[in-house]
Amino acid sequence: MALSKKDFISLADFSRGELEEIIDLAVLQKAQVKKGALERTHIGRTLACIFHKPSLRTRVSFEVAMHQLGGSSLFITDKEIGIKSRELPKDVARVLSRYVSGIMIRTFENDMVETLAKWASVPVINGLTDLLHP
Repeated sequence: MALSKKDFISLADFSRGELEEIIDLAVLQKAQVKKGALERTHIGRTLACIFHKPSLRTRVSFEVAMHQLGGSSLFITDKEIGIKSRELPKDVARVLSRYVSGIMIRTFENDMVETLAKWASVPVINGLTDLLHP
């Protein structure tokens, strides 16, 4: 049975209870990391990280988290894929969905994140837009 897809575009997409569960899990996992006891739940999974806007903290936090959970990440700049100039956002979503377990994007237009989420078959995470920074 396939898991249902849940994107993280806006905090408004989640109930208070769901957000509390996410925070509780983060607190638990942070404590496990400090003890060297974090369960490697993402073995074999890859996160595509698309950056239109560079960021030290966003890049490092996503890459380190995936590594600590047993997965890997791909750092992809707009120059490499050319969303809107060479590739339509829906095509980027479809192609990446064939290869990765999730997509994180840090970009300017919130519509870009929403379009990727609409067409991707894997979860999409909003790393930052000019409208939202969940």
